[in-house]
Amino acid sequence: MAAPSPVMFVRILRNLSPIVFKRTLLAERTPVSTWSRVGYQQLRLRLPSNYTFCTDASQSDKASDVIQTTEITSRYKDRPWEYLESEEYAERYGSKPLWSGYRRNHKGSIPPQKTRKTCIRGGKTCGNPCPICRDPKIAIHYKNVKLLQQFVSPHTGIVYDPTRTGVCMKQQKRLNQAIETARDHGLLPFQVPYVDYTGEDYTNSHDAVGHTPPPPSMTSGDPWYSWYGSLQPDEAELARVKKLYKDYLK
Repeated sequence: MAAPSPVMFVRILRNLSPIVFKRTLLAERTPVSTWSRVGYQQLRLRLPSNYTFCTDASQSDKASDVIQTTEITSRYKDRPWEYLESEEYAERYGSKPLWSGYRRNHKGSIPPQKTRKTCIRGGKTCGNPCPICRDPKIAIHYKNVKLLQQFVSPHTGIVYDPTRTGVCMKQQKRLNQAIETARDHGLLPFQVPYVDYTGEDYTNSHDAVGHTPPPPSMTSGDPWYSWYGSLQPDEAELARVKKLYKDYLK
């Protein structure tokens, strides 16, 4: 007995389970370009009426989501210092600095000496962004004093090292510039080292800055200053200089 042909074998299977093999025969007769549309319609006829498919969001829904995300991100864009005074910031960070609970991911048990250069490259954010890059509502500005104070030591006035805060080098550079600008505008205090100046540095009693004696009191050959005549040059040093410049001496 000859073996059944593939078409005959498919027909036998179709009679056994028409729901499963209906799409197989339909694929043989339908071009590939129209299979998705026709197969979807045939499958919908076989399913119950209360069955629902996952559909793409409409353009209006996508537009509304984009607008809502943009509004949330740009809410504090012009006035970023208001975000640190909001309830949203208090619920997320509390009274601690925003970098207090941050931990970097790195190979080995010893953290690297420098943080990463940047957390966002080409519009893509890394897996564990720094405390500033992970929150789009935080913006570095010289008027955002409460944010800048979190990165300055209250005892010494020194900016914290990025290895302690975990901030990437790009954001650390912006922080340093904003802190310097805020200090120039008087928004942040800075400490001036105390130097004890003695009165000898500003006295005018010694001869170098004293009053010049009048010329009539001087005779020919006398030095201009009284202490200058008592100075005697070193003979060895004088001989060395004369030997060095003997070609130029007249």
